Amino acid sequence: MKAAVLFSGGKDSTMAVYKAIEEGWDVEYLVSMFSENPASYMFHVPNIKLTELSSEAMGIPLVTAKTPGEKEEELKDLKKVLSELKEEGIEGVFAGALESSYQKSRIDNICSELGLESHAPLWHRDPQEYMEEIIKLGFEVIITSVSAEGLDESWLGQKLDMDLLDEIIRLNKKYRVHMAFEGGEAETMVLDCPLFKKRIKIVEAEKVWDTDSGYYLIKKAVLEGK
Repeated sequence: MKAAVLFSGGKDSTMAVYKAIEEGWDVEYLVSMFSENPASYMFHVPNIKLTELSSEAMGIPLVTAKTPGEKEEELKDLKKVLSELKEEGIEGVFAGALESSYQKSRIDNICSELGLESHAPLWHRDPQEYMEEIIKLGFEVIITSVSAEGLDESWLGQKLDMDLLDEIIRLNKKYRVHMAFEGGEAETMVLDCPLFKKRIKIVEAEKVWDTDSGYYLIKKAVLEGK
């Protein structure tokens, strides 16, 4: 069975690739939508162009498409891409949705209209257990944006490990921050994982902060041997 994975380069979409392969699917394509709207309801924006490196690191072809990122209208752009991939033999679509019914329901609807199977292998996972699995599998994950109470500029660029997870658990108890960052509290990027033949090395980056939120702008990155 051939699949495409909706891919942002973050922990959830990378785990969706991992789970699809684990379930026996042949992941033929990664799909990255480049939104012009930083507040897109559907698509991840920070450092999205670095999915080209992730694709090369995994050896899986990347399909990209631009979208204005307008609510609901952006779904037509995604549908067009998936329709074209169905003609290439794709039978299923995987997404890294955790709890966002908005995103999952719309992906499910598009797949239903196109006659494709829709899969969300992370759906309703216990967030703490899920984050622990990411760490135990050896995923190298950094925080690339934050926009929630308790998450300040110092979080940008930090690497996910058990110590950081302990801090996330503390913030969950104090501020109700989602332990897996579902809902846009934070965004991530995977620099290395078991699927990567090479790892992503950040050469140049800067923190961009505005009042109570910000992002980690990766200006230059390269692939290096593991």
